[in-house]
Amino acid sequence: MAVASELEWIPETLYNSAITAVVSTYSRHRPELRSLPENIQFDVYYKLYKQGRLCQLGMEFCELDVFAKVLRANDKRHLLHHCLQALMDHGVKVASVLADSYATQAALLRVEQTSSMEKAIQLAFSLGGFLSEAGWYYEAEKVIDACLRLCMLHEDEAHQCMAYECCTMLIHVRNANCRYAQAEDSYNKAMSIMNNLQEKKRQINLAALHGEMCALLFAKSQYDEAYNHCVLALKSINNNIPVRCIVHILRQAAKACVVKREFKKAELLIKHAIFLVREHFGTRHPKYSDILLDFGFYLLNIDSISQSTVVYQQALDIRLSAFGGRNLHVAIAHEDLAYASYVHQYSSGKFDDAREHAEKAISIITQILPENHLLLASSRRVKALILEEIAIDSHDKDTEGKLLQEAHDLHLSSLNLAKTAFGEFNVQTAKHYGNLGRLYQSMHRYKEAEEMHKKAITIKERLLGEEDYEVALSVGHLASLYNYDMKQYSEAEALYLRSIDIGKKLFGPGYSGLEYDYRGLIRLYINTGEFEKMNDYHEVLNRWKLLREGSPSPVNIVDYLANYKSDLTTEQVIQKFFKQD
Repeated sequence: MAVASELEWIPETLYNSAITAVVSTYSRHRPELRSLPENIQFDVYYKLYKQGRLCQLGMEFCELDVFAKVLRANDKRHLLHHCLQALMDHGVKVASVLADSYATQAALLRVEQTSSMEKAIQLAFSLGGFLSEAGWYYEAEKVIDACLRLCMLHEDEAHQCMAYECCTMLIHVRNANCRYAQAEDSYNKAMSIMNNLQEKKRQINLAALHGEMCALLFAKSQYDEAYNHCVLALKSINNNIPVRCIVHILRQAAKACVVKREFKKAELLIKHAIFLVREHFGTRHPKYSDILLDFGFYLLNIDSISQSTVVYQQALDIRLSAFGGRNLHVAIAHEDLAYASYVHQYSSGKFDDAREHAEKAISIITQILPENHLLLASSRRVKALILEEIAIDSHDKDTEGKLLQEAHDLHLSSLNLAKTAFGEFNVQTAKHYGNLGRLYQSMHRYKEAEEMHKKAITIKERLLGEEDYEVALSVGHLASLYNYDMKQYSEAEALYLRSIDIGKKLFGPGYSGLEYDYRGLIRLYINTGEFEKMNDYHEVLNRWKLLREGSPSPVNIVDYLANYKSDLTTEQVIQKFFKQD
């Protein structure tokens, strides 16, 4: 029997041919399309998208009733993201039009209070959730806030439960959009509703509320409080909570554990979350990219830098596939990869990839959000760090000066945004002070550099304690300034030793950051003529190199995650978490 050739023609399915035929005469059949089942109606619209007929698709999707119907085609949600993003990139502000249409409809319903109200409330959960998932947070907030107002017209338990859910969703979208004060207002409202419902013995999803509050406090760098809410969230998880919500709680709790340097707990939670997402959503779903970014954050903080860059790259690839190029989720993935690449290539001086990702992040954010949006602070900070290193390696004084000045402007912009959002005594503000300190050292403005480093150390010690990783970074940077530029060797020595002590306690004797402190001490002892100490630290540095070279080769992290199996149930993971205390 002959084997069919790979080039043998295979006819298109009858269904696809029918969809193509309808699309070819779309204008004639447009009125009849509204009566088709949602899956078929969506396929017609998706064919319009594939043929680049975005103006016609935009006219359809800007009608709230039409979009509400295609939202019900749940198995095609990822394709709907493609359509929405293409329209937004094309200049058709579908997200804004839909949000405004819903808000107007909800305002009318608040006056008329017809039977359509229940349908409108359900639409808000679907539409608001979709817009939030797509990264259009202003629009999602408008929809969910309008829905909350509808729910609050009624005092019965069912509507109060829906109002509580609206508040939980509002915390999420407002936090993601850096509207922290408004997110706190939503939390307080949720707590008030929760108290009323608990008096009536009504069961509600407390875990979701604590999970969102953990994320909010984490974003504000209030790490102790974030950790406390992550504990409350984990204690509140039960069998009635959807997997999507459980994953979100595990993600936030893992990040809270990372900044508290509870790395074993973080690993336990984040790996189980990866397993759940892979099993329930697959490895190409945006949820998988979310969890990869959090795992990359964990890897970066445990000094697995090269692996973190691989994980961040995979997360970016998934988001590009899911949303396209000009999307907030894509910008965030670019920024995370830019910083990981900068850290990974710090010793080599090869920053082209890191710079490209940082600039793409800034470009996307500035096209979508206002120029003073807080999300720009971190991406500008990353670009400034990269530009400073490129400037230092430049052999042209004019180029060096221009790059340093650009880095300075970016750092100042980031600092001002952080101070406006968080105030003076915040970890984010302290990081920006520290970055300016390093930059001023490169610019030979040593007194200003010293002032910035001391500010950073003071704030970090007050908020994080004297033996935190962030403190060690700033201490090491001040030691470098004293050693290389200000010739204050005794102060530099004490600071180097302190930085080394913290690094070894947190990460062990093979920690990558120890190299810079060891080399700094060797240089210091040469300058002070303490050659016996110099030889001692040469030996220490050689042992450190042997330790690094003798480390086991890293596993293929992408394959590892794709095949990782969790032997524990979620309940068992949570029990193990609390047993580690």
